[in-house]
Amino acid sequence: MTFEPSFAAQQEEAAPLRALCIARHCFLSEHIARYFAQMGVATTNAVGLDSAVKSAGGPSPDVVICDYDLLASIPLDRWEHDGFLSRTPVIAVSLTRNAEELHLFDVNGIAGFLYLPTLEKASALRILHAAASRSRYTLTSQTRAPRTTERS
Repeated sequence: MTFEPSFAAQQEEAAPLRALCIARHCFLSEHIARYFAQMGVATTNAVGLDSAVKSAGGPSPDVVICDYDLLASIPLDRWEHDGFLSRTPVIAVSLTRNAEELHLFDVNGIAGFLYLPTLEKASALRILHAAASRSRYTLTSQTRAPRTTERS
């Protein structure tokens, strides 16, 4: 299901930020999608990682917003090897866990975390836009910057 931002939000920007919202079940993924659509983000929701991989073939999201518990509870091999999802920034969200309760070593590639009960619109949009605007390249061993050392 796709949720387009309200008319007022569309007037603020010509092209709204696009997000794929993923959770463990349809009620939660729809809730997350509607929550961010009210902020002016064009959202599409998916249930589980398999559905997310399939829906990635549609309009390309700028960012993935995913329920933290889903990210932390299942292996992410398919996601990490998917050509599109592996390069899209992920923002973990939670209705029940604060940032200090997270086990970030469980999850690779998380661009940010948002605790929904205390989230403010300005802060959320700042984090989403920062994650979406990150450069889309990876460093290889051939692109290392020269390193200088100081000797005394």
